[in-house]
Amino acid sequence: MANTRLDDKVAIITGAASGIGEATARLFASHGATVVIADIQDELGAALAASIGADKCRYVHCAVTDEAQVESAVRYAVSEHGRLDIIGTAAALKHAGRAMVAAGIRGSIICTVSVGACQAGHGPAGYVTSKHAILGLVRAAAADLGWHVIRVKCVSPFGVATPLLCGLAGINPEKMEQVNAVMCNLKGLVLKASHVASAALFLASASLN
Repeated sequence: MANTRLDDKVAIITGAASGIGEATARLFASHGATVVIADIQDELGAALAASIGADKCRYVHCAVTDEAQVESAVRYAVSEHGRLDIIGTAAALKHAGRAMVAAGIRGSIICTVSVGACQAGHGPAGYVTSKHAILGLVRAAAADLGWHVIRVKCVSPFGVATPLLCGLAGINPEKMEQVNAVMCNLKGLVLKASHVASAALFLASASLN
């Protein structure tokens, strides 16, 4: 059986107040990690951290479009917990990579991309282009940071009925899942945030060390 324990590991997950990020934060904490939730949804983020437990989870306000806030979140994790082992975002790749290299951490950087980076026709041109850019960043960073035994990986899910996607589409989760089912073939499986979180857990775990 794969070893998916994250005991004594410290992780930052951006956008973790809801959706895939929330599922990932909960799963990582349940497998032993100390998690820093970085988001702009302050009430949701603080409530999530409280529900996981102050000993296992903290919330910090962070807009990933503001590099200073991203750097601050990384500095917070290191100063508060003494290390940074896992980062769940492309936005903090530079600052997390620097922190891991400086501390000699054999870390794991996990970026959420999209099936749109692998196949055409899964979103508007701007969206697909941005996802291809992240995939290119992952590949380049994996080559650069591999010399320091830092793994850079990504998960590329199809549509998940998260609050963000449902809000953008203006439909409820049930309808969104029906739409997604028509557009893809998962052999009867309804893709959930928990499935993506499980993939991230595997990529973060000792199974790949």
